[in-house]
This record gives sequence, structure tokens and C-alpha cells, in this order.
Amino acid sequence: MRAVRTVDGAFTLVEVPEPSGDGVLLEVAAAGICGSDLHMVDFGLPTTVGHEVSGWTIDGTPVAVRPTLTCGTCDRCLAGEVQQCREQGLYGLVRDGGMADRILVDPKCVLPLPDGLPVADACLVEPVAVSVHAVATAGVESGHRVLVVGAGTIGLTAVAAARALGADVDLSARHDHQRVAGERLGAGVDPSGEYDVVVEAVGTEAAMSTAIGHARPGGTVSMPGVYWDGLALPEVMTMFLKEVRLVPSSMYGCARGVHLGHRHGPVAGDPEDDPAGEMRVAARLLADVPDLADVLVTHRFGLDEAAEAFRVAVDRSAGAIKVVLEP
Repeated sequence: MRAVRTVDGAFTLVEVPEPSGDGVLLEVAAAGICGSDLHMVDFGLPTTVGHEVSGWTIDGTPVAVRPTLTCGTCDRCLAGEVQQCREQGLYGLVRDGGMADRILVDPKCVLPLPDGLPVADACLVEPVAVSVHAVATAGVESGHRVLVVGAGTIGLTAVAAARALGADVDLSARHDHQRVAGERLGAGVDPSGEYDVVVEAVGTEAAMSTAIGHARPGGTVSMPGVYWDGLALPEVMTMFLKEVRLVPSSMYGCARGVHLGHRHGPVAGDPEDDPAGEMRVAARLLADVPDLADVLVTHRFGLDEAAEAFRVAVDRSAGAIKVVLEP
């Protein structure tokens, strides 16, 4: 079957053996290109790329994939903080990911979709869950003023997640098409003054400086951005004098205490220790806000066009937000 892997420093479509072994075999419907995928070339891993994945089970059930593999037995898992698992792995990193015709996944990682969420859009469940976790850990509440710095996929999904909590949200975007996308999701695009919570969704020193500068005294900066080049903490004196809290946010967890409005949060019967809890919240949010997928997905390519898809994904100035591969 076909799969996208890194070969000689480039994303390349190759033929690989069919998946075998224990697990649930899925026919891939869609796999999104994440910003972190673009760094996989640097690692030269032998695995298939892709952790934002949706598809069908053998019986035709549409599903999304929770790509995090957690042990369930370490102290952090037992505490319900599965995103802090000491043995955590990721499909697309330690196991073959979803940029392929088929993927074999652990049964615990298979999430049936809520009504109203097309399988072609369900690859977005994973990045939306990142933002669900980010606004939850930052303590965003109804009536808060929230600023999102950065208008890529995580920034725009943070807009949607914060608005679902009843917050008033502004967006700091670099490109015109990102500002248009933010406005479509209900964000203001002329940030001013101070905010209760600032979501830093870029992962750079300049963005962190902006975030600290706009946080109110006693405010919070949420950090779902990945600092690939490290971070020399800027505006330290400003942060000190205002007592701004910095809250790193990694992936997603059990959704304890996450209530994105009555339609989006946990419902009766949802176990609080469900490792996929925040992903289920994200799936409901996508189903209830269909404009979110329309805004995020700017390009769809066939698997045979993987090289072009990655080229487009790198060039944000050309209008790309989320680029999706569809086998």
C-alpha cells in the first residue's frame, strides 16, 4: 500500500507492507498536515507520517483516531492526567501514522464520530482537542476577554474553543487570509488593551512577548505552541510586575471539568477518566460549528500529491491554513 515517509530529507510517497498484528484496521479518509509534521524531516524516522487522522472501520463506521498512546498505569495516568503519561507515544512518530491508505491502531484510540461530523473533516478532531485542552488548563470562563496570538490551525481552533466557553475573543494574525478566517469564527482582529487570558499559539519569542504584554495583571498566558528553537523568556520584568502566569499546555486529556457550553462538554454517561475525553469534546464542537472545518481546511490533496501538499503547507503566506491528504 502507499504511505508518506521521510526519504533522503524529503516527504516521499513509498510502497510499504500492509499493516499487520493486533489492533483495529482503518481505511484512511483524511490526514491533516500538522506544523510538527514539517519537522519530521529533521528526525529521519522510518515510520509513516501523520497523527491527525480519520477513517472507517472494516464495518464502515466513521471514526477519528486518538494518536496518543498512554500506558494507563503510571502515576500521571492514574491521576487522570494522561497527557502527562511517562510512557507516552504517538502515531506518526513511534508507530506508523495515517498518511497512508490504511492504519492499524489500538482499539482504545478509535473514536466513533458524533452525528453531523463528516469523516472527511474528522481529521481536525486532534488539533481542535489541543485547543480544548489549552483553554481549559488556562481557566477560560464565560465573560473573559481572551486574545489568541497566532492564526494557524491551533490559533483558530483556540478562537472557537474559547468562544464556545462564552469568552469575548480577539485574534492577532500575521496574514490577511488568517484575519478573514478569524472574523468568520467570530473573533475581533484588532487587539487592544489587556486580556484575562492570552493563548500563545505560535511558539516563538516574539509571540510570547506579545502575549505577556497583552496579559492583564494576574492574567494567564496559555502555551500550546511548540518552541522548536527553544525560548529565551522575554518581558521578564513585565511578567514579574504583573504576576502573569505561564501555563504550558500539551496535547489533550480526560476532559475533567471541560464544559464548552451544554452542547460541547461531557454529557451524562461520559466517564471522567476517559483518556479521549477532550477529543470527544472536540468532535462535538466540530459537529456543532460546521463553519470551523470550512474555515480551517484550505487545501485537499490526494495521497499521490503528498510532495505538493507539504510544499503548500510550508508556505503560509500563500493562503494555507490546514492542508489535508485524502487517499
